[in-house]
Amino acid sequence: MEILKYADEHRKFRKQLRTFLEKEVTPYVEEWEKTGVVPKAVWRRMGEAGFLCTDVPEEYGGMGRDFLYSVIVTEELANTYHTGLAAPLHSDIVVPYITSFGSEELKRKYLPGCVSGEIVTAIAMTEPNIGSDLASMSTTAVEDGDHVIINGEKTYISNGINCDLLVLAAKDPCVEDSYRAIDLYLVEAGTKGFEKSKRLSKMGWHSQDTAELLFKDCTVPKTNRLGPKGGGFLMLMEKLQQERLMCAVMAVVVAEKMLDTTIRFCQGQSDFGRPLSKFQHNQFRIVDMATEVRLGRTFLDKLIADHMEGKGIVVEASMAKYWTTEMASRVADGCMDLYGSYGCLEEYPIARAWRDVRVMSIFAGTNEIMRGIAAKFMGL
Repeated sequence: MEILKYADEHRKFRKQLRTFLEKEVTPYVEEWEKTGVVPKAVWRRMGEAGFLCTDVPEEYGGMGRDFLYSVIVTEELANTYHTGLAAPLHSDIVVPYITSFGSEELKRKYLPGCVSGEIVTAIAMTEPNIGSDLASMSTTAVEDGDHVIINGEKTYISNGINCDLLVLAAKDPCVEDSYRAIDLYLVEAGTKGFEKSKRLSKMGWHSQDTAELLFKDCTVPKTNRLGPKGGGFLMLMEKLQQERLMCAVMAVVVAEKMLDTTIRFCQGQSDFGRPLSKFQHNQFRIVDMATEVRLGRTFLDKLIADHMEGKGIVVEASMAKYWTTEMASRVADGCMDLYGSYGCLEEYPIARAWRDVRVMSIFAGTNEIMRGIAAKFMGL
């Protein structure tokens, strides 16, 4: 029995998106991997075609569609075997902060551009020497009349080079409680004192523009704050459920894609006069991986259904994020072994997939943090 109920409109949307990606994305992946960034014109074409921020209400330029459309976009992008066009980050992780917590003025000012692709967004939480411990961040936002003055540094910021608008986490140094001191501000690219320092060279995710960001006396209006004063930490915790669920979607789809590609390789590649898929050891290895992938898919689809029903799945999303990303790494290793020397050649997509999958266990909170969250809610 299918857990997720896709309607004809969902299937039509998937077909349209797949056609778009085959024309506008897949032929250029190798070029983007070398340049380290996806042209912003591609973002605009994504928006014009209706593939960005599908859940944004119609009054702000969106289509007000359900979460399954977000899942479809994430799945189809993962199927392109590259990570540079981080539309799920923009549409389903960053923009929801504006939709949920922005004032009416901020929503009308920024959401239409987010939908159209004219505005690319990023979120800045992580700092040098500060990993998952948000309470220890050192970036400050000091109130000065109708403005706040921001100073600090952020790192590992996805979409950091392309971003036109940033959701920035910063602390009010006058508030003693480290958690209640955190606020979220919208900062536009080009704001005086906001510098995109450099694009980071990474082991994987080569076409994803990851950057260091610097803030030196960066002044933004108080009205650019999201939500109530001191509510930043709670807002981050609320939205991390969906962020981690999206990570699980990416992990499961990538694992499915790697396995499918590897099976076809083993069926077509021979050794000692017979296809690799006919060796019992290889068959057992493939079956083991297929079992894990199907378990991951079933768990994921159930959580997507629960999330769409508004259920609290903080624990389950944390479990899914760590298990599916580690499962994807196991599948990547297993597929690489079956490819043998071929897998080390850049002409085979398994090489890029093997590199790209590794970081999934780190972002959106490390898998150790995920286990810690689950343990806390289990009363351990």
